[in-house]
Amino acid sequence: MDIIVTGRHCTVSDDLREQVTERIASVEKLRDRVIRTEIEFTANNAKGSPDDDVVCDITMRSRGPVIRAEAHADDKRVAFEKALEKLKTQLRKASDRRKNHRGLRGHDVLAQIAPEPVAEDEAVPTRTVAGIEVTGNGPLVVREKEFPASPLTLAQALDEMELVGHDFFLYVDADKNQPSVVYRRKGYDYGVIRLAEQA
Repeated sequence: MDIIVTGRHCTVSDDLREQVTERIASVEKLRDRVIRTEIEFTANNAKGSPDDDVVCDITMRSRGPVIRAEAHADDKRVAFEKALEKLKTQLRKASDRRKNHRGLRGHDVLAQIAPEPVAEDEAVPTRTVAGIEVTGNGPLVVREKEFPASPLTLAQALDEMELVGHDFFLYVDADKNQPSVVYRRKGYDYGVIRLAEQA
């Protein structure tokens, strides 16, 4: 497994780099298919809480889904330890969910959510910013990402959501061939929203 430790707006000492490498190697027991792990420390110079001075971002790239954890602290070592604990928790949750299939039973019937029609107001000014037409004060799209996607089952999407550490996951449903979003509800419940093309 390749381990890459970098710093943005800060320097990473050799001592810290060595300690981080040793600690990350212990996680390899939980994930045997990890190809590369990237640990990035970012110094936050913005005014605010001193607990947010350093951000540690751990990204594990494997043959399967990408696993990611992030933590904030006033010290690089503390931020790393917090992020590592989050990463281990995500791996354990995903492993437990695969064993128990928790969240997949009893959720066959999901409410269909249809957006309310929005009445168009011609009095609202429209302008073009960087090639994008903006109505009123926004919102303005400032970032766009595109990811390659292969169809996944609901169970696979839940696994990937747990490993990435987000509260939602966008995927293409393998059974229905529809764009879908799985999201976390209170407790251990999950929900799914699917887009159905209208004729």
